[in-house]
Amino acid sequence: MTRRGTYVCGIDAAIDVVGGKWKVLILWALAQQSCRFGELRRGIPGVTEKVLASHLRELEADGIVCHEESYEGAVRRVTYALTPLGVSLNEALAPLGAWGREHLLS
Repeated sequence: MTRRGTYVCGIDAAIDVVGGKWKVLILWALAQQSCRFGELRRGIPGVTEKVLASHLRELEADGIVCHEESYEGAVRRVTYALTPLGVSLNEALAPLGAWGREHLLS
């Protein structure tokens, strides 16, 4: 994981990795299963291709997401998945999701 700046505390560092609306939704989608780019885009309503591609690159640079390339003939298939670090980040975010369900979705 790359260090982007001087952090004051652990929450500051974690928010730097998952900051913004879309990254946590990407993490949530990948927690369900590994996905191809188009599947992710369809599974996250409202995200643009540009933003999704940018966030996937950032999450990959941080070691949260990895991609696997495979070929079917001349067609390249790229599948995105969580790394062990990404799985642990999702586990850390789970209580926050539970708080949101309990207090805001009621």
